[in-house]
Amino acid sequence: MTSLKRTTVGDPHSTNISSKVFVRSTKSGKVQKIVRELYLRQDIPCSSTLCTLCLSNAPADANGIALEDLRCLCSIPALPFILSDRPAGTKAFPNGHYLVPDTNALLSGMDLFEQTSAFYDVIILQTVLEELRNRSIPLYNRLVGLTKSEEKRFYVFFNDFRLETYVVRDPGETINDRNDRAVRRAVKWYGEHLQQAMKAAGRTKRCPSIVMLSDDKENLQKARKARIEACSLHDYVSGLADADLLLDMINELREGQDARASHGALLYPEYFTKSKMITGVKAGTLHQGLFNVSPYNYLEGSIRVPAFERALVVLGRENMNRAVQGDAVVVEVLPKDQWKAPSSKIIEEEALNRNENADADEQEAVVTEQEQRALVEEAKKTQGKSIERYPQPTARVVGIVKRNWRQYVGHVDTTSVSLSTSEGRRQQTVFLITMDKRIPKIRVRTRQARELLGKRVLVTIDSWDRDSRYPIGHFVRSLGELETKEAETEALLLEHDVQYRPFPKAVLDCLPKEGHDWKVPVNKSELSWKDRRDLRDLLVCSIDPPGCQDIDDALHARLLPNGNVEVGVHIADVTHFVKPDNAMDSEASGRGTTVYLVDKRIDMLPMLLGTDLCSLKPYVERFAFSAIWEMTPDADVVDVIFTKSVIRSREAFSYDQAQRRIDDMSQKDQLTVSMRTLLMLSKKLRKKRMDAGALNLASPEVKVQIENEASDPVDVEVKQQLDTNSLVEEFMLLANISVAGKIYNAFPQTAMLRRHSAPPASNFQELQNQLKVRRGLELRTDSSRALADSLDTCVDPKEPFFNTLVRIMATRCMMSAEYFCSGTQTFSEYRHYGLASEIYTHFTSPIRRYADIVAHRQLAAAINYEQLDSSLHSKGKLEDVCKNINARHRNAQMAARASIEYYVGQALKGRIVEEEGYVMKVFSNGFTVFVPRFGIESLVRLGDLAVPEPEATFDGENYVLKTAGSRTETIVLFEKVVVKISDQKEESTGKRKVRLELVRSGSSL
Repeated sequence: MTSLKRTTVGDPHSTNISSKVFVRSTKSGKVQKIVRELYLRQDIPCSSTLCTLCLSNAPADANGIALEDLRCLCSIPALPFILSDRPAGTKAFPNGHYLVPDTNALLSGMDLFEQTSAFYDVIILQTVLEELRNRSIPLYNRLVGLTKSEEKRFYVFFNDFRLETYVVRDPGETINDRNDRAVRRAVKWYGEHLQQAMKAAGRTKRCPSIVMLSDDKENLQKARKARIEACSLHDYVSGLADADLLLDMINELREGQDARASHGALLYPEYFTKSKMITGVKAGTLHQGLFNVSPYNYLEGSIRVPAFERALVVLGRENMNRAVQGDAVVVEVLPKDQWKAPSSKIIEEEALNRNENADADEQEAVVTEQEQRALVEEAKKTQGKSIERYPQPTARVVGIVKRNWRQYVGHVDTTSVSLSTSEGRRQQTVFLITMDKRIPKIRVRTRQARELLGKRVLVTIDSWDRDSRYPIGHFVRSLGELETKEAETEALLLEHDVQYRPFPKAVLDCLPKEGHDWKVPVNKSELSWKDRRDLRDLLVCSIDPPGCQDIDDALHARLLPNGNVEVGVHIADVTHFVKPDNAMDSEASGRGTTVYLVDKRIDMLPMLLGTDLCSLKPYVERFAFSAIWEMTPDADVVDVIFTKSVIRSREAFSYDQAQRRIDDMSQKDQLTVSMRTLLMLSKKLRKKRMDAGALNLASPEVKVQIENEASDPVDVEVKQQLDTNSLVEEFMLLANISVAGKIYNAFPQTAMLRRHSAPPASNFQELQNQLKVRRGLELRTDSSRALADSLDTCVDPKEPFFNTLVRIMATRCMMSAEYFCSGTQTFSEYRHYGLASEIYTHFTSPIRRYADIVAHRQLAAAINYEQLDSSLHSKGKLEDVCKNINARHRNAQMAARASIEYYVGQALKGRIVEEEGYVMKVFSNGFTVFVPRFGIESLVRLGDLAVPEPEATFDGENYVLKTAGSRTETIVLFEKVVVKISDQKEESTGKRKVRLELVRSGSSL
């Protein structure tokens, strides 16, 4: 219930108090009454530059409220009036108009609001913003981004804090109805208010219309009854100049669904009710987890749940039941007699379901004839007992907890487009084939089908009903021609949700006014020198990859009189420039990390900071955060101190330059001697880690040689690991471990830490069996030390690369490391399995990782340099930060790999080379080969060996595939093969990728 106390009505600066009373039940079953007071004001401005009333009445702190906490109105921070005095006009609104969308309009048309061709001067009501946050966090974040855009002019009006627009919920009224009424009240007030303001200014003509946009029919009817300007998204867009383009962008839930509803056959099972799913999960009869689709078989998915050691397998469209890659789903385990091993056959959708009709009809079935035939053929081709060797529990999806739908990049399937010129721009349904093979084809209705052929296209999934084999979505925009560098780069950034737009003005305004002329103050009495140690006399240097500009870290070492060594790791003091809760901090928190592509870098922080003011460049003074140890010559730590500092790096080395200088014994200067000391100590630190059980894993790392952003790649080379790589790594690890202990002791409930869980034994089961069968080797996984030791024994005297191959495969069996808030886990869960460390964090790269910025702030508070911001005392807020940066870190890694894959394909364009490779996986109808020279792994299908596809026998027990007929080959797991490498445009995804052809198998080498 809500009560309103009115006081001093008529005074524009008066304060009115509304008390909201909430009743809730506690865990113990007691009823708790919560009273919240809202302070209603009459000076929250409309933000129209036409309005003289608000300009004169708004206090100095007026015009906006921090979005971070809408419920608290302590003050209203200043923002300029942003709604234009000459808003755009249309035929329906010739005097110009301001738009006020309700929540339904934003849910249906967020893509529209982001367009640059329309949708300017938009009033976002607080009621709508809060409701959208409850409905969709991704859409809420996109809308908040629009409110920060100066160009778009989106103004957040806090209607629930303005006296005239505040709405009390009536008895028996639903929250949704109350919110709709609040929107109508605000729209009506805006219209009356603006007319009054213009009349008072003597400007009665050309008063802009206030137009409510809604896709809720009842809300529209009530608005029109109240004589409020209101229209649906479809009707509004139809009156715009580029209506044909914009109409394609409206959520498909609105367009065309009524026509499709008449299709009779229901192809998929109905989902369980929410209450049934919750009850089943609690009782253990149902299970919840994330749905993953096999990269080799689009008809097979898997879900990891705590109750089962091995992943649950989901086989076939009907059992997958409209789940999409990444969805949080609830599943029911099938009877044991239906349990199976994962598929041993490569099944790719584009090979089976070509020339399908994009318009669903009554004849549509869940499984096509081609799919059914492929599944039958697999059962016939597979010989031996491989299917029964490791039967896994199978399951079916019975409900969706949370959709992972996002914007997808792909291209329009040519065979689904009608090219008849007589049809003009008639809307037609086409298939969008996504770049991610794990995502099903998407039905899209568009008026631009022919124009979109050969283009990279961005779409969104809107729905997936039971009567459609495929999901339905809508067009967002075209990215450009297929295979152009600009379109492909933007596509991979969008595919991996990388925030790549330029930094908004509010962020750039947080930068030092001096720009590149900023310098460390000469006078030590300046506030920024307070409690900093002057370390400018130390021989500090940095060692990084060649061409590195964002230098996070530098090191020094010097002998102490007692025979010990002082070692310092000096990290860029980013938090001196990035303050908590300002625009730059919010932007960095959202981005989470810098993303490194082959030809460019997507920065977490503006370049002024990342490559200049924070970067520990040589020959200039820089603020730093230093960790300084006293160590024995055996690399035992005697003591450590942490301090803010000022340093002056003497040199910025590449790994190769540092290695050559260390190896050149004619170099005897102090800086070189200190690097040799660091190298000596790093080797001892590494040995201690390895003795403790740290893992030495491997991943394919290649470098694409490219002259500049505008040029094509010229070659690909394998990255060389030097001793100096390990030197830097060891001291960064030591700094991270030391800082982790310090901040945990200071803030045991809210320390920002990073953990790496021990993988379940089942993760290694297949690799263990492969090594045992093919090489007679044992892989032990009972501890990280046992795994490390057994990996050392996995060698083949005749094939040096074999051990690296096994380490690459072992890496894929691991769990992902993740950031977490210390208070959310028990101490036993803190351990970093790969590093064999009890506690760990990230501290050493604050220019490119937001987690390190948090750790810097906590460390500064732990050493009493400054107080900790209140947000870092909140376990809940830190959990949200961790969730975001974990996702951003994974996305950045995938984007980097996708960039390398694209550029490797470009580097090989037009070339045909033969290289040695190794068989990494064997299927009943193909195999995968890893080529170390280019760091690539690709499928070779039996159909690629000869036409027609040769007959084959597959021995899954021994991982052997034998072909017969016109092309006889014996393919054996781990064996060396020779492949011909060329480039091809992949028909299914439109991407140019490398193509491998078998030249010689291991049996003929």
